[in-house]
Amino acid sequence: MSSLNYIDINRNSWNNRLEAHLKSDFYDVAGFKQGNSSLKSFELDLLGDVKGLKILHLQCHFGQDSLSLARMGAEVTGIDLSDQAIYAAQELNTELGLNARFICCDLYDLPNHLNESFDLVFTSYGTIGWLPDLNKWAGIISRFLKPSGRFVFVEFHPVVWMFDDAFEQVAYTYLNSGEIIEAETGTYADKQAAIHQEYVCWNHGIAEVLNSLLTHGIALKSFQEFDYSPYNCFQNTLEFEPGKFRIAKMGNKIPMVYSLLGIRER
Repeated sequence: MSSLNYIDINRNSWNNRLEAHLKSDFYDVAGFKQGNSSLKSFELDLLGDVKGLKILHLQCHFGQDSLSLARMGAEVTGIDLSDQAIYAAQELNTELGLNARFICCDLYDLPNHLNESFDLVFTSYGTIGWLPDLNKWAGIISRFLKPSGRFVFVEFHPVVWMFDDAFEQVAYTYLNSGEIIEAETGTYADKQAAIHQEYVCWNHGIAEVLNSLLTHGIALKSFQEFDYSPYNCFQNTLEFEPGKFRIAKMGNKIPMVYSLLGIRER
């Protein structure tokens, strides 16, 4: 397996997960249809009032966060690599009577599918690990942001990705040392799902993230780290408060999520 075909490999892996995700308690599609928002406090605190804003949502999966933003009054465009996820997003958008737009493409290829500017670019939770080149990623963000436009980013902390799945030992490097080829049974949203997929991913340290954004004229306005996750998507977790999860054996000893707000200054 090579990074030369990582796009097809990862598209297939996300297509393979979709049915399990749509049926999972993790995504709670039924509750979402009844009006629940999928957005968490980390991103809501940075997003603020989005009514009337044009928002580009990168790596949107099947569109729950995109549609949550649309419910808040934003004009939203969501993009994702998975054709089946985008189809599900479009179906959900129609069913809910919302006006979000969804585009299926590789993130790096977005300029060939879209030619406009946005007030805000948003991406969150488990996104950049699917991308080999953060310089290109930051270039895409800058390309689609209006001058003084905002970039809101929430992501799992790179320290988390250093461990094996059971959090028994450090198995991977903190810094980007090249592609990581993995296989899994089940999925983070339903660990008992009868599915199996292979995928290719990359680890990215925080310095790589920040320097990529700065290189493309996106100034850092806030940065925070958190010692818990709002998602129960890892193995061996403990819910120490409602909706707050840590690795049971580690408690508050490791960071699990970080967030940042950037502004396009040039």
